[in-house]
Amino acid sequence: MDLKIAVTAIALSGLNQMSTVSAQKPNILFILSDDHRWNALGCMGNTIIQTPNLDALAARGTLFQNAFVTTSICCCSRASILSGQYTARHGIIDFFGEMTDAAEDATYPLILKKQAGYYAGFIGKYGVGLPGQPKEKYDFWTCENKHQPNYEMTDKDGHFIHHTDEINNEIQQFFAVRDKSKPFCLSVSFKAPHCEDGDPRQFIVAERFNKLYADALIKREPTATDAYWQMMPDWFRANNEARNRYFTRFDTNEKYTAMIKNYYRLLTHLDEVVGNTLNTLKKEGLDQNTVVIFMGDNGFFFGEHGLAGKWYAYNESVRVPLMVADLRKPSTGRMDTHIALNVDIAPTILDYAGISIPKNMQGKSLVPLVEGKQVRWRSAFYYEHFFPNAAIPKSEAIIALDYKYIYYPDFKYEALYNEVDDPKEINNLASDPKYKSRINKMRKTLATAKNNAK
Repeated sequence: MDLKIAVTAIALSGLNQMSTVSAQKPNILFILSDDHRWNALGCMGNTIIQTPNLDALAARGTLFQNAFVTTSICCCSRASILSGQYTARHGIIDFFGEMTDAAEDATYPLILKKQAGYYAGFIGKYGVGLPGQPKEKYDFWTCENKHQPNYEMTDKDGHFIHHTDEINNEIQQFFAVRDKSKPFCLSVSFKAPHCEDGDPRQFIVAERFNKLYADALIKREPTATDAYWQMMPDWFRANNEARNRYFTRFDTNEKYTAMIKNYYRLLTHLDEVVGNTLNTLKKEGLDQNTVVIFMGDNGFFFGEHGLAGKWYAYNESVRVPLMVADLRKPSTGRMDTHIALNVDIAPTILDYAGISIPKNMQGKSLVPLVEGKQVRWRSAFYYEHFFPNAAIPKSEAIIALDYKYIYYPDFKYEALYNEVDDPKEINNLASDPKYKSRINKMRKTLATAKNNAK
């Protein structure tokens, strides 16, 4: 990687470009999974998990092989998805930070509603600020008035229902009551496959999925052992929340297998709802004028480096699934290898709707890549995680497809990984004299990128 080009690419990531799309405004369906690591999909090479509907959607459009989030925690990442901005700019660094009225109005659903007459709906977990904060601004809103919904809940009639099934019902309700004279923008945000915090079961599945994967052979990830935890620096291993959660989920092989199977079951359930939704689009004749985007809000450790959760700049935490299918056009089945980010979602949606992308959005529209065009693109990106919790050391990084540089400012600790030769990120090259020049360039790149993210 040419680091000078990387700096320029990051600096130019806020330059927005419009693409030629259909003159008729398309419907927009954006679907978000929670804590969904990049390779927990059949179409991303997982041979165990069953996700036929998402696999078919990927085959219908463009599957991004190198999609990442700029901050790996749901509150920050969701704000970045809505706003097209880095955390450094939108300012949501924890679960209680609220968007101002002006900031809410500048999110992609409300821009579509106010500037292009879209019928705007939001279903599931909003995840930014006070749970009910923007409710009155939407045409359709069913998010619970809590930061994290429970899997086990009751429906409007008081009957027990799993949260994923409730989302399915709310999606069908949306299509039943929407204003058919307007194009729609529906954002569906699942809790799945996020854990149930505080519940020893962690991943709580609907009863009908309990036997799925019963005979599946789940192998422990190669770096999900104590040996790799011991390779981390002493300060990192002192009261680390990701390590605490490792003992909740992954410290024994029996527990490890049970947790991964339930994680997969939650995703297969989610996939079922995606299939139902796509069938409804087809039944109502909407499939010919709808763009569907699916993404994960951040990744998830399966015990790699002795960790659970997310937060850190390792691949398991920052890399996510992403697919874009423009159902107005013939199937492409394209696999794209450019670096795509969560901050690209809002610009992409506005581009599809024919709306000028605001200058304060820092992402780039993915439409040119979906259309197979040759465009100048980023070669690296800035990662930041400054969530205020002493048990989660603050970090920032420059992430490219060939090298990754991580910096922990409170401890002045550096890590450098060769992503081509060492994709499991085992060997820290920061102290190797052979990489002194690269480290120096990475430091400068980080400083420039951090400033550009504000």
